[in-house]
Amino acid sequence: MCGIVGYIGPREAPSIVLNGLRRLEYRGYDSAGMAVLQDGKLVLRRSVGKIQRLAELLEAQPVQGHVSIGHTRWATHGSVTEANTHPHTDCKEQIVVIHNGIVENYRELKDELLAEGHAFRSQTDTEVIVHLVEKYRDESGDLVSAVRAALQRLKGPSAVVVLSALDPDRVVAARLGNAGGVVIGYGDKEMFVASDMPAILEHTQTMSFLESREMAVITE
Repeated sequence: MCGIVGYIGPREAPSIVLNGLRRLEYRGYDSAGMAVLQDGKLVLRRSVGKIQRLAELLEAQPVQGHVSIGHTRWATHGSVTEANTHPHTDCKEQIVVIHNGIVENYRELKDELLAEGHAFRSQTDTEVIVHLVEKYRDESGDLVSAVRAALQRLKGPSAVVVLSALDPDRVVAARLGNAGGVVIGYGDKEMFVASDMPAILEHTQTMSFLESREMAVITE
């Protein structure tokens, strides 16, 4: 299973997310990436191979911010390339999604979104999720309802985490079926999300575990 780590709070998020991903290396992966909310914009760092390569990329091209989500991926849909590495962005690069699981109906959803004018950058099934969130957020103006509407369109087990530059004070996480765990960690004016406890155990021992068809809206 892929690894998920997210953070929102007063500390520098990239190092927390990177260290959390390191603690999930045992799950196996072929690429890694993160998105950081920096100066009101989403900045991505993604690399193929071991997390050390992502760490070196972050050292060469540092990012700063207090909200971040990161992911380690095993390729299922699409080959092992930077373009297929999570996180994935919407057309306007204002929303990012990381995802564990399989979108069984991604082909029909992708055809629908392409017909509506959405531009895809990867071969993954995951990318349909971020474009669905974009579509519904454009309609409603509300991230939480947009994520809920997008998830209702998906078939198959999925663990999803969403971050939006339009909604910088929150991270949305959800679990559908058995796509691995989604753990919410509670800190002192800071919160964490992960696919497994070891990623955040050094920061908190107070946690909640999402059941299938549960969603969490995480703020400081």
